[in-house]
Amino acid sequence: MTADLFPSYRGDMEYFCLGCGKRFPTDELYYTCPDCGGVFLLENLAFDELKKTSGEEWRAIFDARAASKKTALRGIFRFYELMAPVIDEEDIVYLGEGNTPIIESSPTLRECTGIRTAYKNDGQNPSASFKDRGMACGFSYLRALIRKHGWDQILTVCASTGDTSAAAALYASYVGDAIQSVVILPHGKVTPAQLAQPLGSGAVVLEVPGVFDDCMKVVEHLADNYRVALLNSKNAWRILGQESYAFECAQWFDWDLKDKCIFVPIGNAGNVTAIMAGFLKLHDLGIITDLPRIFGVQSHHADPVYRYYAVDNPDERHYAPVTVTPSVAQAAMIGNPVSFPRVKYFAEKFEHIGGKDSFQIIQVTEQQIMDSMIQANRNGHIACTQGGETFAGAKRALGLGLLSEKELCILDSTAHQLKFVDFQNMYFDNTFPPEFEVSPDTSLANRPELVISPEEKATLSADEYTRTTADTIVAKLGLKKK
Repeated sequence: MTADLFPSYRGDMEYFCLGCGKRFPTDELYYTCPDCGGVFLLENLAFDELKKTSGEEWRAIFDARAASKKTALRGIFRFYELMAPVIDEEDIVYLGEGNTPIIESSPTLRECTGIRTAYKNDGQNPSASFKDRGMACGFSYLRALIRKHGWDQILTVCASTGDTSAAAALYASYVGDAIQSVVILPHGKVTPAQLAQPLGSGAVVLEVPGVFDDCMKVVEHLADNYRVALLNSKNAWRILGQESYAFECAQWFDWDLKDKCIFVPIGNAGNVTAIMAGFLKLHDLGIITDLPRIFGVQSHHADPVYRYYAVDNPDERHYAPVTVTPSVAQAAMIGNPVSFPRVKYFAEKFEHIGGKDSFQIIQVTEQQIMDSMIQANRNGHIACTQGGETFAGAKRALGLGLLSEKELCILDSTAHQLKFVDFQNMYFDNTFPPEFEVSPDTSLANRPELVISPEEKATLSADEYTRTTADTIVAKLGLKKK
């Protein structure tokens, strides 16, 4: 079937510096501009050739590929022409990433909040976070580069609060051969579940004192001075892969994004950048006719992007890094997002097409994040703390009068809830350290209850234990006989 044919189209990709505007070829590893230090975007100089195909035809092509059994077209590269159309089929890495579901909230949750919400559960990616989208693209490019140059060894390195390291280590272990994976983590700032993932995938795990920003400085130094493949969001190929989130959202709703709002945690600002870039590509090609509204969400413990956009007059805005304090949204606990210049670049393009309200930043508290995560999960979702952040952002937007009743809020849950069970347990146990500024809502928190004591069990026969335990449960729950 034609859906299984790998595309013959090839683009012409260049790095484009947002600082000085200079361009560089993509046959080498670049992360920041060697002339000015600015961050890069990847631009396809042959993009206009895609406009020879109508938006309707593109919709049909991508819809047909959704049923493809060809490995290279089953994940994010279903949208090959829109992302990295310089990579050959043999170099594409696919581990089951992408195609994550969008689950609308239950009637009970809608009634409780007064908002129409739906979670896109990116925790259902292979390493249980959205980072797999970017890694699939980044490692496909790296695989092509290794083959082209005949490299026999290259070190992949990233700074991480958990999700990036898990994804990088997983994809590195799969590609293997010349690649050795190293991840640098902030000591004591990563949950045991997140630490276990890169160790399990065979990466060299190095912990350093400080926070994510400190780790990032070490990684940047290594990338500037040694032949290593940096896999944080400074890597423009990673951002490119994360555009697939936007493409999937559009396809899920049959390419109709009218009255849709996308809520995204900011973090290092790579994901919100990629999502805006993806929607703009779809709009430019006529694949969609309406842009959704984008809401970036930040905790008050790490909110430099919010502070920048809180100033209404663009001429008076000034970006400045902030010193972060502990946040349950660990992946978003970043005081100086690498991708802020990209955010500003794409936000201006978004606002030019969709108006001033098409891009906004919402600030929420740590208490609101945890309450929202627990509330979502008690109503059938599997939201992580970042998913709690986006849900809190939607509720905050409603309270500020920024949403209408007809709009659907698509919430980005960037990772799986199980990565953050430690925070959930602290919430239920009321053991959050004071600096988090979180205490449990007693209507949401619940703990396991002991039905009978071990001492009482020891005095009972097997039959007596069964009857006594069952009778206690019946009395407690008020059960009625059949």
